[in-house]
Parts: sequence; structure tokens; C-alpha cells
Amino acid sequence: MLIVIDPTARETDGESVRIARDVLSAGASDVKVCVPDGPWAMSRALARRGGRRVVVVGDDRALLDAVRELHRTGELGASTLGMVPVGPASAVPLSRALGLPTDTVAASRAVLTGTVRRLDVLVDDADGVVLGSLGIPAPPRPRSLTAPLWWRAKHPARQRLRVEADGRVLADVDRPVAGVSVRTADGLAEVVVRSRAGATTGEVHARATSVTVSGAAFRYRANAVDLGPTRMRTWTVRPGALRLTVPAQR
Repeated sequence: MLIVIDPTARETDGESVRIARDVLSAGASDVKVCVPDGPWAMSRALARRGGRRVVVVGDDRALLDAVRELHRTGELGASTLGMVPVGPASAVPLSRALGLPTDTVAASRAVLTGTVRRLDVLVDDADGVVLGSLGIPAPPRPRSLTAPLWWRAKHPARQRLRVEADGRVLADVDRPVAGVSVRTADGLAEVVVRSRAGATTGEVHARATSVTVSGAAFRYRANAVDLGPTRMRTWTVRPGALRLTVPAQR
């Protein structure tokens, strides 16, 4: 087992890191511990793991660093990943959404005795990896001294975007979009495009292997982080690409 300890976690909650290290070391053989101090250190640590299972001790950012590196080297689907979340609640929302315990002892024991769950991921054309869902919210309306709050609430901001699912156009720039959401389910991406015309709100649904959004510069939220702006992004589903150890079902 290769225990990868996030330096930030060690600084902010050294006691939880110590507990995780002790529990994992007591329950596994051939344990190696590393504390990478940057992206290149993470790359070196994973490259030299020698077939050991990787266990990340840290927050969501540390988990994503390991996932991205395994994806970059083409080893994501062949490697089982364990995670012990360490950090404030605001730093581990993704870990909670993936079903991982946020209690250090429980999470460490789950790594040792849990089951492997294969999870779909979304991979984008910039080598980003999305675990779970992503959303493209409309940009906030500029504040106006003359527009009252009730007016802004009834007239939400909208974007002009082209949304394609496996080449099928779900929305185009000639009609404003109120929001787009994409999540993985059963090996496909479930896409929902929300639009508003006057007082009428509508939705278009689709299931696809890839989704492309383009148009004016837009921001999107993935892995509980706001990203962008960008003018185009394509996400492709990788079914079962992440092998994550989760608590065993009772």
C-alpha cells in the first residue's frame, strides 16, 4: 500500500493524519508513505508505487490530483484507489458525495475492509476528470441601482450556448439557456438543458456518450469547484473508469 499524505492535511489536522497512518499501517503489509510537495512529486510517487494500492489521505483536491495523474498515465481503470478524507466539511464535499466516511477511523477501516465500486467519470478535452456531475449555471446579472430585487428574481440571467449530445443539437445560440447539467448514470451522460421564454420554463433531456458545449465564454462547476471561462468544452463518459474503495454494504 502506498499512503499519499496531502501536505495541507498534515498542516491543518496533523492528528487525523497520524490516526489514518496508524490504522492503515496496522492493517496492511508492505506499506510505503509519501508526502508529495507538488504535482511533479505526486507523479513521481505514483510512478514508483511498484504495484502498491494507492490511498490518499487529504481533501478533495488531493483525491482529484491522484485521479488526474492516474488518468494521464492511462492507469486509472487498472488501479484501485482508497481515500481517507481529512479536512473541514467545505474541503471534502466530493468525498461525501462518493459515499466515503468523513470520520478518520471509519474511513481508514473502509479502505482496509471495504468493497471496490466502479464509478463512471467524465473526461474533458483538456484532460480534466469529473467525478459525479457538472453544471453550467447562467452568469449572475449585473447589479442595478434601478432594478428592484423582485424584478431580478423574475428575470434570471441567461446564456446563449450551443449544446450537443452525440452530435444532436439540444440548444443553440439563437435561444437563451438558463442552465445545463450533466451527470453520469449507467455508462452514459444524462444531459438536461433548461430554457426560459417569458414565464415558460422548459427542459430538454438526452442520454449520450459525449457532450459538447460552445458559445460565449462560460463557466462551469465540476468537482465542487468553479472552472473556466472557456468557449468550448467536450466531456466524454468513461464507464467504470474509477475503481474506488467504499464501505462494505451491510
